Amino acid sequence: MLLLRIVGVLVAITIGAAIVAYLFSGDRRYLRLSWQVTRYALLFVLVVLALMFLERVIVL
Repeated sequence: MLLLRIVGVLVAITIGAAIVAYLFSGDRRYLRLSWQVTRYALLFVLVVLALMFLERVIVL
């Protein structure tokens, strides 16, 4: 769970910085970066949660 919190904080900082960079520059690549980070973070969270679920199932 600590790993998920660390990744969550880093993702929030990255997305926030990319959105602020977009607001200042108007360059749409920062929005694309924000979207890609969001997708990969969700994928990472789903993989970690699936592994935690499988661990619970195997222990039972």
